[in-house]
Amino acid sequence: MTNTEIGTRPVRQTYSIGGDLTLHRIGYGTMRLADTPDIKPADAVIWRAPTPRSAALDVLRAAVEHGVQLVDTADSYALGGGEELVAEALHPYAPGVVVATKIGVTRPSPSEWIPVGHPAYLRQQAELSLRRLRVERIDLLQLHRIDPAVPLADQIGALKQLQDEGKVRHIGLSEVTVDELRQALEIAPIASVQNWYNLAARQHEPVVDFTAEHGIAFLPFFPIAVGGHAGAGGPVSEVAREVGATPAQTALAWLLHRSPNIVPIPGTTSAKHLVENLGAAAVELSDEQYARLDGIAAAEAAAGAAARAEGEGEAEGV
Repeated sequence: MTNTEIGTRPVRQTYSIGGDLTLHRIGYGTMRLADTPDIKPADAVIWRAPTPRSAALDVLRAAVEHGVQLVDTADSYALGGGEELVAEALHPYAPGVVVATKIGVTRPSPSEWIPVGHPAYLRQQAELSLRRLRVERIDLLQLHRIDPAVPLADQIGALKQLQDEGKVRHIGLSEVTVDELRQALEIAPIASVQNWYNLAARQHEPVVDFTAEHGIAFLPFFPIAVGGHAGAGGPVSEVAREVGATPAQTALAWLLHRSPNIVPIPGTTSAKHLVENLGAAAVELSDEQYARLDGIAAAEAAAGAAARAEGEGEAEGV
């Protein structure tokens, strides 16, 4: 695919993760397929295999049929059930389809997500992921969370050992800072970073910029969690009407414009919403529309600061 000029801002339709995995810039995140199809992200415990299973399989197959090339999962989703579901739906994988998974978080109960970075544990979990995904090499293996109780060098070193053994093609990280990423890069090449980032959640702006400068893919999870911003009269819906798109498509289009290394991985249990999300690649934003959307975080921060100041004044009797 070629670049499309939007105002003065070029929008690339593909990105090469690790320099050799050239993929369409909208992937698919499978977390929401665990438990039930209508579960809300805020309530999701991602603990059991989906019901009905056939519906989840259909969505995964529809994703690939509609051009998705990056499918993201994790060994902690439904205690390995997420990886098994991906393999059941898609194996043998079509040429060009990349399945990324994550290791390094254990689930002792539905409400707990506990980082475990002991090298032996990470290597064991990678072996289990290989079996569940039915592959001999994982194209993108990501450290789900850094374990503060284990030296980072040991954690990245375990992934590097797997890479040296030919069991992992590329290494990624999730929910990391620029400093943590710098440290990891001293130990092994890092191909991707997966952090929480969207129009309203902008705490990882420095990470986006750093990854772009260093040729590292940035995979934002919860990429369209814009909440009330997408409601009637909100800035997302206003721009969406102007460009003839839905608010979800417009929020994803902003991400595609934000930086050429951003590869959103929106999740959904609906084939209809899946197709809608993929339509974001065709949404054209002018520089003015991009800037208007870009101001959402600043407006939210100002409103929050004003609310806090008002609350403090009332508490102090001012």
